[in-house]
Amino acid sequence: MTDIVSKITSYNLFNYLFPGVLFAVIATKWSIYNFKVENIILGVFLYYFMGMTISRIGSLWIEKVLKKSKLVKFSNYKDLVYSSKKDDKINLFSEINNTYRTLISLGFCLLLTKIYSEYDDYFDIPDIYTTSGLTIFIIIIYILSYKKQTEYINKRIKANKD
Repeated sequence: MTDIVSKITSYNLFNYLFPGVLFAVIATKWSIYNFKVENIILGVFLYYFMGMTISRIGSLWIEKVLKKSKLVKFSNYKDLVYSSKKDDKINLFSEINNTYRTLISLGFCLLLTKIYSEYDDYFDIPDIYTTSGLTIFIIIIYILSYKKQTEYINKRIKANKD
């Protein structure tokens, strides 16, 4: 367990565990769902997974919306790779940037949970639809995340070759 804790980076804490815990606490108060877990070890893994999923939603959709709305503009990836070798603060700023995006995603996920909670109570949606839909949604999120991460790896390899 000590080995696992020593390998947790600030990125893991602020982009996965922190938003997962926040989501569980706030969604439990705002909705009809209870995300509290009594077993602390199980809770850490569950909240980490929830936060990682929230982060992926931010990476896949929130980022795209912000780019298309022209609220944010990204630099060329090759320039990022080159510049981050010269200025190590860029990686820190990128991590902070991703935390902000994850917190935006957290707000979006909390809002969706609240809305769904209201409709679930009103329409009495069967659990099988909720769990099946959520499972399919999570599978799609991680397929798209895998694709995006593979593209980043390929871009980084290409940028380092040039």
